[in-house]
Amino acid sequence: MAYLAPSEFVTKMVDAGESKICMAPRDVLIRAFMAGAILALAAVFAVTATVMTGQPLVGAILFPIGFCMLYLLGFDLLTGVFVLTPLAWLDKRPGVTIKAILKNWGLVFIGNFAGALTVAFMMAFVFTYGFSTEPNEIGQKIGHIGEARTLGYAQYGLAGWLTIFMRGMLCNWMVSTGVVGAMISTTVSGKVIAMWMPIMLFFAMTFEHSVVNMFLFPSGLMMGGEFSIMDYLIWNEIPVVLGNLVGGLAFTGLTLYTTHVRTAPKRSFS
Repeated sequence: MAYLAPSEFVTKMVDAGESKICMAPRDVLIRAFMAGAILALAAVFAVTATVMTGQPLVGAILFPIGFCMLYLLGFDLLTGVFVLTPLAWLDKRPGVTIKAILKNWGLVFIGNFAGALTVAFMMAFVFTYGFSTEPNEIGQKIGHIGEARTLGYAQYGLAGWLTIFMRGMLCNWMVSTGVVGAMISTTVSGKVIAMWMPIMLFFAMTFEHSVVNMFLFPSGLMMGGEFSIMDYLIWNEIPVVLGNLVGGLAFTGLTLYTTHVRTAPKRSFS
C-alpha cells in the first residue's frame, strides 16, 4: 500500500527515534552536517528566487526542495530529532534515556551548525568574489533578513522575544508535520508531496527555523549585516531553538503518539 494508517506511521516515528539514539556519534554528526548544508543551500535558492522574481511566494514554493532532498538521503535536522527521540523514551524503548536524548540533540545541533556555517562561508565568498567586493543583491538581501529578524524583535523587548519563540513553535509544528508526512507514504512521490505542503507553509509565513537561521544569520554577518553575534543568539537562535522544541513536540509528536499509540480506553455503551 502507498499509504500507511496513522497507527502504523506513528509506530514508525517511535522506531525512528530509537534508531537515532542508538546511532554512532560519527554517523549522527555526518548526517547532521549534510542536513544543515543542504538546507542552507535551499535557503539561498529560495532567497535567490525571491530576489529574481520579486515574489516571496516563489521562494516559499521552491524552498521545500532542500528539505525533501535531505530527508530522502537519510540526513537529520535538529527540528526532527526534537520530535522523534522523546517518543522512544515515552515508549520505554531499551537504552533510550534522557541523557542519551540530550546527547543526540547536542550532536545534531553541532552537525547542523557546522554544515550551515560551511555553506554560509562558501556563499558569502561567492557573493563577494572572495570578500573583495560588496555583496551582490542576493547577499544584501540575506544581510537585511538578519537585521530585521534580530533587531526587529529586540525593539519590542520581552514581547519581541516571546513573538519569535511562538514563531519557532509554529515553524516546527509544520516542519515536524513534514517529517511525519514522509512516513505516511511508501512512494517517493507521495513522500515529497506530503513533505512539500507544510514546509512551504512555514517558509511562506516566515516562521523561524533554527537550522535555516544557522545559515542566514552567520552569512548575513559575513556580508555586512548591521547586527552582532549576541543579537543573533539572544534575539533569534535561542528563542527559536526553544520554540522549535516545544512546538514540534507538543503539536505533532505528543498529539500523534497519545491518540494513535497510547489511546484512551474506548467508550462503552452497554
